[in-house]
Amino acid sequence: MFQPIEYTVTTIVCLISAVVIQRIFSKEKLRGADQNAIQGIKWFGLAIFVWGLGALFNLITVIGLNWSPTNKILIYFGVVVSLANSLCIILSLPSIEHPKKPGIIVRLVQRFSVREFVGLFCGVLGMIIFVFMAASYGNPEISNNFIWIIDIPISILVAISLLYELNKAFVGRQMRFMYLPTFALFVLIIIAVCHRMIPQDKVLQFIDQEFWSVLGSITAISFKFLFILLFSILLYSWKFLSEKEQQQSLVDELNIQKAKLIKEKEQLLIANESHLDTIKTLKIDLKTLKSTAKIELSDRQKEVLGYLVHFGSYKSYTEIAQEMHISTDGFQTHIHQIKKILNISGADGKEQLIAFARANNFLKYTSFDDHA
Repeated sequence: MFQPIEYTVTTIVCLISAVVIQRIFSKEKLRGADQNAIQGIKWFGLAIFVWGLGALFNLITVIGLNWSPTNKILIYFGVVVSLANSLCIILSLPSIEHPKKPGIIVRLVQRFSVREFVGLFCGVLGMIIFVFMAASYGNPEISNNFIWIIDIPISILVAISLLYELNKAFVGRQMRFMYLPTFALFVLIIIAVCHRMIPQDKVLQFIDQEFWSVLGSITAISFKFLFILLFSILLYSWKFLSEKEQQQSLVDELNIQKAKLIKEKEQLLIANESHLDTIKTLKIDLKTLKSTAKIELSDRQKEVLGYLVHFGSYKSYTEIAQEMHISTDGFQTHIHQIKKILNISGADGKEQLIAFARANNFLKYTSFDDHA
């Protein structure tokens, strides 16, 4: 009586939820969200879709074709559906972000690619299912509870891993109040597993059959609904935090750019002050040169400065003296006298003389002024 209701409600809720979740996944993918982060949405949606598909198959066969719910084919199909659901849930666990170290199941999944893990999971459990089917099909002495033993260890392992990852995620998001519903989900999964595992004829010695059936149906529906609810809350909290982190990241980036611009502005101000000092110094030097330009020099001294302008940047005093066909001592004597007249001293005296001679166009006192 209760199983048609269970199948109908599960089919409608799970298939609709799966479609909605896959649409969310598609929108996040188009929005350019982190692919690793949103893979959990896809696998979560597939897990719910598998539930809905299994419930739809049971609805068609039990209600439409009048098959018995204890039909071995239905039990085999139910085991396959449950294992497929467990696989999807396991693959969704790595996307549950939290600051703590991930559980052993998540670390195991992360060691393989998705294709490798799916192949390993299906290969190992496929062989076990084949052995169970070969041993139980057509054998009335083997109960359906024995067939469910294939799925029970996996379901319990998934339930424990799910409890661990969900609790760590909710704690990391300051949502400790979600401890209770997460633990309730774990308890409901364990009850559902026990309902499959414990033979009905043993239970009926202590519990009313109608109550046992109602308990099984309510548990099956409740833990699916709670699973969808918890993951939906986790999904939207992830989306909210993701947007908040993006906004904070944008603020941090703008602050970095602001600090960089302030630093560049300070460097420009320093460079500008340095340039102003240079211009001021040049003006003083130019003023000095102009004042010294009024000083009277002999024609020979002007000629020496003209040769200095022409050759001074790449020739020594000795080489310039040779160009003038005078002795080096005579040339240096002229230079010494000119420096004394112009009050020039220091290591850069030669450069100062060249600047002075160039400013006063002493090159015209040489015989090669046309090459200037």
